[in-house]
Amino acid sequence: MLTNEQLQSAADKFMALTGGNLAPYLEACVHCGQCAEACHFYEATNDPRYTPAYKLFPIAKAWKRNKSPLNWLGLGRKIRSEDLEDWEDLIFDSCTMCGRCSAVCPMGIDISSIVAVTRQAYVAAGLGPKDLMQAAENVREHGSPLGLTSDKLVDRLEWLEDENDIELPLDKEGAEVLLTVSSIEMMKYPDSIVAMGKLLNHAKVNWTFSSKGYEATNFGFLSGKIDLAKLGLSRIVEAAEELGIKTVVIPECGHAYGVMRWSGANFLGRELPFDVLHITEFLADLKRADKLKLKPYKRPITYHDPCQVSRRGGAAEAARVLLDGFAEDFREMTPTANFNWCCGGGGGVQAMASAADLRHKVFKIKMDQVEATGADTMVSSCANCRLTMDESIAHWKWDHGLNSLVEIMADNLVE
Repeated sequence: MLTNEQLQSAADKFMALTGGNLAPYLEACVHCGQCAEACHFYEATNDPRYTPAYKLFPIAKAWKRNKSPLNWLGLGRKIRSEDLEDWEDLIFDSCTMCGRCSAVCPMGIDISSIVAVTRQAYVAAGLGPKDLMQAAENVREHGSPLGLTSDKLVDRLEWLEDENDIELPLDKEGAEVLLTVSSIEMMKYPDSIVAMGKLLNHAKVNWTFSSKGYEATNFGFLSGKIDLAKLGLSRIVEAAEELGIKTVVIPECGHAYGVMRWSGANFLGRELPFDVLHITEFLADLKRADKLKLKPYKRPITYHDPCQVSRRGGAAEAARVLLDGFAEDFREMTPTANFNWCCGGGGGVQAMASAADLRHKVFKIKMDQVEATGADTMVSSCANCRLTMDESIAHWKWDHGLNSLVEIMADNLVE
């Protein structure tokens, strides 16, 4: 049972964050239910509790208690301990903030943004999955959610250089491009770090990593700990400014792209002094400029769109530019691009042990999509998606391959 102080902290945070465009959303829902069939959690379970509009309830209740015309009539109800505890798994375990529900909402309600705000209120009340909260705190204590400190970054880059006979510049003065990393890649998929280095070196890009601002993944944002979201962003911005960087490139990480590209300036309260591109966008520009020479990839493959890159990020075309003329047997999923189904682990859900069974259920949607194409391998451009899908592939003992877009490109460069 939460204390009155905790409940008041949650209510105060709700009210502080419902200004601007969020308040009309709380009055706009017409309860049509279209968002249900757009949600992968509902689709996988047929449980009406996973209807996205249902996740508006905690913040809507606080709003109607304090600001809505209903309050003038004495109809507003106080938010209760049971409300927050009952809805915690809906706000965290079963929402990846993928935005598919918003894409079909006839009222244009951005449920993803409301869930993000609701998570901040949960944090204010001392609630939230402990493993997700610890991953966020690791950013403060160790520099990244997986404990990739600056010293570990330097050591692993040196190891990757030696193992792969490649130059991976660090803190290079005069570099124009700063390539950030996801600690998921560095700790679990280091080949993708090497692949990005190979591609940029091949195209003769003047680039570098930074030992001061390197971690693109932003668990502060995912957890609702906004002070940590700002800390992660400021480290990259300050490193880029110190080096005089013109373009910051986000690696294969979906939410890292959205947080820096579309929210970074708002979080920090100032304009970013550089361009921000996802690695697929940056490589697509290089390919258009004829700076990437690739051998044809002949095996049948299909592409999984990371939600925060495609639907929420607006960069669905970039991956198709890279695959066009390179993947000779590329097969689109149905639905695809801006309406593709989420992997099931975005929005920090991948980091929550309590959500594992639900993630695996959701992945069956992706399995069906891939099998319908006839392709034997799926590629993506998000390490979080990859980790989520790798775990579910192992769970279901699925016999299809999974790869990174940058890795298959690097493996097929024309020397």
